[in-house]
Order: sequence, then structure tokens, then C-alpha cells
Amino acid sequence: MEDGSPSSDTITFLGTAGARIMVANQILASGGLWLNLSGTEILLDPGPGTIVQSAKRKLRADKLSAIILSHRHLDHSADTNIMVEAMTQGGFKRHGWLFAPADALGSEPVIFSYLKDYLEGVEVLQEGKSYSIGNISFTTPVRHIHQVETYGMLFTTAKHAFSYIADSRYFDGLCHSYGGELLIINVVRLETNHPFDHLSVPDAEHIITELKPKVAILTHFGRTLWRAKPWEIAQRLSQDTGVKVIAARDGMKFDLSQLDDS
Repeated sequence: MEDGSPSSDTITFLGTAGARIMVANQILASGGLWLNLSGTEILLDPGPGTIVQSAKRKLRADKLSAIILSHRHLDHSADTNIMVEAMTQGGFKRHGWLFAPADALGSEPVIFSYLKDYLEGVEVLQEGKSYSIGNISFTTPVRHIHQVETYGMLFTTAKHAFSYIADSRYFDGLCHSYGGELLIINVVRLETNHPFDHLSVPDAEHIITELKPKVAILTHFGRTLWRAKPWEIAQRLSQDTGVKVIAARDGMKFDLSQLDDS
């Protein structure tokens, strides 16, 4: 079965960098996630280098139906404008949607005003709301604890349900709000003893233990976590939680059909 067929559900990790030093030095790429869900293609959190990473992997921006931003920080939104332009073939094809929190579209919008006219529309993400893109639906169940307005997503396809837990300080609402067979968790920090609004490895372990997905994928690594070898951390978490835990790699493609065998 070829990727991109209507029955194929895949997630491509265009980048796994989290934290400013990792992104600024491109120790890891920072391109976000490319979802291909039952033939509907969606770009999630296009950080710096998305246009390069997607072209490198022969992912065509003009096939995208939507771009979704969890929040306005540069490592999640810097390539919004170029990806909108690419999605709409330079504005010659009015096409696609942008979904983003209100503060990403306010006084310092992440998208240039002229590019909005290239899109079919812009939708504002809000806590507890549901949205649809083609034959795919997603919800933004809870606002995260982060420096700017931030939402994760729970996606539903014809065959699967999975969550993307974006940047946040840990709070119980994360466990109460997300679920599905697959969890993708942004884990920036190695330890919990830090003042930043980001999840740590112990936070991720607690979430995975509570939600018990079939598979959990860790991504968005900070430098200290990266030095600690995320693949070894994932192996330990697999043993401790009884859940298959994977450390994402730049360019990794995860086929959701793997969940059927788990």
C-alpha cells in the first residue's frame, strides 16, 4: 500500500527539536508534523525549516487541506507564511484553511494579511471546540498552561483516534482531556525541577500510565533530554508503563496501521 492512498493514515515527523537552543542551532530539525489521514493532508505546527524538510521528503504543500498551529511561538509557527503560499500555489489556487488560537491572529499575527486572501478561510481555535477538515475531525479539549494561548488536539479518523499533547506545564486536565490509541507528547525537559511551562519525562510517564494508549511517541526534545538519549528513555518508559513508547526521529513516518497490531 502506498502512502497517500485514501486508506493510508501516516504521521511524518518533519522535526523533533524543542527549546530555543535546539531550534536556533538546528541540532534537530524543527518542521512540525505532516498528517496524511485517509487521504486528507494536514500540517501541524510548521516551525523553522518546514518548507525545506517537507520538500526534502517529497511532501507536496499543494496537497495540504489545512495548517494547524497549537500556538504562536516561533518553533511552532515560523514557516506559516511560506507554507500558506506553497499550499495555495503562490496564491493562484485559493485553497486550504488555517486554524490557530486567537492570540496568533491578533496584534502580531503569524500570517501576513495578503496571504489570508489566498486561503478558503481562517478558524480560531477555542477550548472545547470541534472542527472538521475533509473527512477528519479534531477537538481542542483544553487550554494548556503555557506562556501564550495553546491547545493540543484529539484527532478522529474513520479507523483511529489519537492525541497531540502540545507544549504545557503539567496539570491534571491533560490526563482528563486526551486519549486514543496513540499519544504524541511534546517532552522538552528531562526533569521536573524547572520553572518552564513544558512537560518533563516524569510528566510524560504519568500521562502515559494514566491514559494507557497502545503507543506513545515522545518528541520536541530539549538539549538536556537529547543528551540523555531519548531512545533509551523511551525504552525505559516502555518497561515501566507497559506501553510501547517511541522516541521520534527527524523524518520518521509512523503508520497508524501499526496500532491495529498492538
